[in-house]
Amino acid sequence: MFIAQAFRYSHSFWRYLVIPLLFFGLMALNYAAVEFLELDVAQVMQEEIARKGSNRVLAENLFAFVIFLAGLFFWVKYVHNQPIKALTTSRKRVDWSRFWFAFLLVAAFNIVVTLLDYFSNPQDYQLNFQLEPFLYLVIISVILIPIQTSFEEYFFRGYLMQGLGLLARNRWVPLVLTSFIFGGLHYFNPEVTKLGDIIMIYYIGTGFVLGIMTLMDEGLELALGFHAANNLITALLVTADWTAFQTHSIFKDVSEPSAGWDVLIPVFIVYPIFLFIMAKKYKWSNWREKLLGKVKKPKELQAEVAN
Repeated sequence: MFIAQAFRYSHSFWRYLVIPLLFFGLMALNYAAVEFLELDVAQVMQEEIARKGSNRVLAENLFAFVIFLAGLFFWVKYVHNQPIKALTTSRKRVDWSRFWFAFLLVAAFNIVVTLLDYFSNPQDYQLNFQLEPFLYLVIISVILIPIQTSFEEYFFRGYLMQGLGLLARNRWVPLVLTSFIFGGLHYFNPEVTKLGDIIMIYYIGTGFVLGIMTLMDEGLELALGFHAANNLITALLVTADWTAFQTHSIFKDVSEPSAGWDVLIPVFIVYPIFLFIMAKKYKWSNWREKLLGKVKKPKELQAEVAN
C-alpha cells in the first residue's frame, strides 16, 4: 500500500524523472569536476578543516541537504499534488513511536559496540573529547544530520521506491534498484579508498535492509529512525582522518584501516537480528508478497487512466 498509494496523486512518468535527473546530474558534475581538476578530495577536506575547523566544514557540507529536502518536498507537494504524509507512510498519520524505536535500538547497539571495542582495543583509539567544540558538534549534528538522513530516506525509500514501483508494477524492482543506487553513491566516500571495494557490501546491504523495513512496515518511519541514529551516533562517538565525517567526536580511531569480517557481520548477522526484532514487534507477515509482489492500483482508481 505504501507504493500503491502514489497512484492517488499526479504520477505521470515525466514527474518522476526531473528530480532524479537533477540530483544524479549534480553528483555526476561533482565527480567530473574532481576528475577534470585532478583534485585529491581527502587533501582538500583536510585543508578546509585546517582553515575553517571541522564543525564549520561539517555544517557547510550538511546544509546542502536542507536545500535538497526542501526541494524534494516542494516538488512532491506542488507537482505530484501529494501530501508529504503519503510519501512517509501508508498509515493515517506518521507513527513517530516507530521512528523512536528504531532510533533507540540502533543508537544503543552502536554505543555498546563502540565502547566494547574501545575497552577491548584501547590502542586503536585516542580520547578526542573537548567540551566546547563537542557541544557545537552536538548542536550541528542533532539539527542537520537527521535532515541529511531524512533526505536520503525520502529520496530513495520514498520517492524512488514509489516511482519505480508504479513504473515496474512490482515491489522487487524498486527494492533492488534503490538499494544498489544508494550503495553505489557511497562509492566515492573516502572509506572506499581506504578499505577497498569490499565496503560496498556494507553500503548496498544497508540499502537493502532499509528498503526491506520500508516495504514490510509500509512506511518510512523505521528507516528514518535507523538511518538517523546510525549517522548521528557515529558522528558524535568516533571520527578518523579517513572517514566522510571528520568531527570533534568523543573518540578518534587511530588504527590502520582494514575491512574484513567487520564489514560482513553487520550485513549478514546484525541487520537480520534488527529485522527479526522489528518483525516480532510489528507482527510483519506475508514477506513474499510484500517484498516481491505486484503493485496494484487501489480499487477505487482501477478504472482511471494515469494522469
